[in-house]
Amino acid sequence: MSYIVIASANSHKVEEYRALLQGEEVELQSLADYPGFPGVEENGKTFTENASIKAIAVSSYCEAPAFADDSGLEVEALDGRPGIYSARYAENDPARRAKLLAELEGKENRRARFVCVIAIAFNGEVIETFEGEVKGTIITEERGEGGFGYDPLFIPDGYDQTFAEMPQELKNKISHRARAFQKAVEFVEEQLSVWGNGF
Repeated sequence: MSYIVIASANSHKVEEYRALLQGEEVELQSLADYPGFPGVEENGKTFTENASIKAIAVSSYCEAPAFADDSGLEVEALDGRPGIYSARYAENDPARRAKLLAELEGKENRRARFVCVIAIAFNGEVIETFEGEVKGTIITEERGEGGFGYDPLFIPDGYDQTFAEMPQELKNKISHRARAFQKAVEFVEEQLSVWGNGF
């Protein structure tokens, strides 16, 4: 079976991707399988730049095909914040959500979108990037026990549940990460015959 390394040791993210890969002929490894990885500074100015930086670093270190995602929440009334700083907006998930609600207090426009860019790297260079998005609304108080990050505050268009209230199977079908990943999986499947077991 072919394999690819995800540039993350985040257990939530890894399990989400493993669920998305069910039925595919690709084994997913993570940085938990490469504990010596020294880390990388995400100093890009866009989701694509940060995903590419991570993918190249992991591919080079692990000497294997790798993919990385950079994702975040862009809020219209906050001029796109927190954006690429979504994971660094505050010290932990509850604090990040509290800060977001505080900054949106009194604002009528609560439109937002989740964005995910996936970069695939092989032999130390980016092969391709893929973007997915899901648009929705930020509600005024948290709802739901599932998911992570900003999920308890985000209701995607066309639904009345937050990401944190949805069954995981439904979220995996409509999320920004799922949409980007589906494009990436289709690309990988097309390349397997070219790259063989090296991918």
